[in-house]
Amino acid sequence: MNFIRTAMLLAFMTALFMAVGYFIGGINGMLIALLIAAVMNLYSYWNADKLVLRMYGAREVNARAAPEFYNLVSLLARAASLPQPRVYIIDNPQPNAFATGRNPQHAAVAATTGLLQSLTRDELAGVIAHELAHIRHHDTLTMTLTATIAGAISMLGNFALFSGQGANRNSEGQGNPLTAIAMLVSVLVAPFAAMLVQMAISRTREYEADKGGAEICGKPLALASALQKIAGAVRKIPNEEAEHNPATAPLFIINPLHGQGADNLFSTHPATENRIAALRKMARVMNADIEDDFSRIMAKAQESRYKRPKWLQK
Repeated sequence: MNFIRTAMLLAFMTALFMAVGYFIGGINGMLIALLIAAVMNLYSYWNADKLVLRMYGAREVNARAAPEFYNLVSLLARAASLPQPRVYIIDNPQPNAFATGRNPQHAAVAATTGLLQSLTRDELAGVIAHELAHIRHHDTLTMTLTATIAGAISMLGNFALFSGQGANRNSEGQGNPLTAIAMLVSVLVAPFAAMLVQMAISRTREYEADKGGAEICGKPLALASALQKIAGAVRKIPNEEAEHNPATAPLFIINPLHGQGADNLFSTHPATENRIAALRKMARVMNADIEDDFSRIMAKAQESRYKRPKWLQK
């Protein structure tokens, strides 16, 4: 169901891109926009992970350069039945992390120095497990494609708005007033609509990744604690690279941009409080299951307790 919904949202974003192209250049503009969208998606499929990592100045590390972090990622990847992802560190004081890559075989996990310095091992495990859940669910490809299309729609809309280009101009070079109004509405509404679609996809995926991450590391409360710490630090520590590239914000475990705390249409992530509440509920259920399992084991042991033979009881 999530796959179908995501496919529909991606199709809607592509249609928005084509609509803006139409109001800039008519049918030809729409076809060109479709071609550009196809090329961008293909390019993003193969190269978006490299672009994002380069954008944030991420440096790849191995077991020798960052043994504790690398070995933790390796351990959790095995627990999640995933191939070993590439591991990156971003020199940034804001605690945050993201995963990228077109599939589990070509995935990468990146964490900031601020994250590595501010979390306990269990909390860091929860964050990395969350990112591995994104990889297992193939969210990294979905979010990369939506970020690419959303950025392209905004760029195309700005071009149309400032260049004054429009479709269906007459022979004297003057456009139809209705067309001009429609173009103005499209270039203003389309980027906004693309942003909402991107946010809707991201928020749905974050809840699923929280659940999957808690199952991988087995400690939902550790992930909840990490989210609380990260959200508090994000409000105080800016991330300049993210501010300059807001389309990449949904990739992070917590929105790196300022002023995005509410769980509403304008948030790229669910409210942290809601995510923490869901994880705490999950922890209660997991503990109840453990207690039930323990009770069953003890009951079975009680039933199978060694009994002395009758001849010894005489």
